[in-house]
Amino acid sequence: MGKRVVVIGGGTGTYSVLSGLKKYPLEISAVVSMADSGGSARKERDEWGLLPVSDVRKALLALAGEGEQEGMIRELMNYRFSEGVGVEGTTFGNLFLVALSNILGSQEEAIGKLGKILGIRGQVLPVTLKQTNLVAEYDGGLVVVGEHEIDEPKHDGRMAIRRAYLLPPVKAHPPAVAAIEKADLIVVGPGDLFTSLIPVLLVEGISKALRRSRAKKIFVLNLMNRYGQTYGFAASDFLSTLDEYLGASVFDHVLVNNMPLPEDVLRHYALSEQSYPVADDLPCRQAGLNDGQSAAVVRGDFLSRQVTEPQIGDKLRRSLLRHDPEKLARAIMAIIEDTN
Repeated sequence: MGKRVVVIGGGTGTYSVLSGLKKYPLEISAVVSMADSGGSARKERDEWGLLPVSDVRKALLALAGEGEQEGMIRELMNYRFSEGVGVEGTTFGNLFLVALSNILGSQEEAIGKLGKILGIRGQVLPVTLKQTNLVAEYDGGLVVVGEHEIDEPKHDGRMAIRRAYLLPPVKAHPPAVAAIEKADLIVVGPGDLFTSLIPVLLVEGISKALRRSRAKKIFVLNLMNRYGQTYGFAASDFLSTLDEYLGASVFDHVLVNNMPLPEDVLRHYALSEQSYPVADDLPCRQAGLNDGQSAAVVRGDFLSRQVTEPQIGDKLRRSLLRHDPEKLARAIMAIIEDTN
């Protein structure tokens, strides 16, 4: 087996990294956020008393085998109902995981079982097995509870988040901590900073494990800012915020896309979401803010040429522009080989 790589985050960014890396001889672990509260996650949490499964499902599908049978199952798990009382907007994969959890009496076992069905190349680990909510405190004293309410704000999304925390506090799933501590390489991002990445770091034991780990650590910078959480952020703001929640500057490399983004898509983002490209204000090496470390900035074309269209029935905002899985994987493998 090859190097042990841990990918941390959730959503479409983690999906891109995992789906590219699975084609290489690596031992891959995905440690995913469990703070989702929008869409079907609300039903999973409030009606069924289960942990949200969307980020888990995406990670499992990203690592799924490439055979014809796995491909059909992957398509089925990604199918989103566009009508039907109670199921509109929900994916079949989420419902399957809920049903499997009830049959087996354990969400952890259900995730492992679906992984075997999909023939995944690696493992998917929830960062915690306990219910919690993400809370954000903004400049001016506003407090917002719930990942979905932070992600799609009803308040002025230009306000800066002063502090984020989990309520109640929860401890990390021990296998997730073990994977981080044993890793040779750790990839964080891309993903929404305050609703996909920081919720993982806030789980007790994760930031400590990252600081303690001797693995090389890579941060993949987002393509766009997000209204409601990173409005006006430049690249250095992402890094300094991560440093704050990690308690140290831990990254050895930062991957930054330098391919121009399509103007028509940027106009759509600006008009419909008040979202803009992340400005690259990093020098050749970015000085660490807390402990004198520095990160090598790797610039390149990491942009997917495909503009993602929303699925019928999907009620949530999704990224139209995404990183290219193969380009990211090549850059990450180059860092692994350079480390060797």
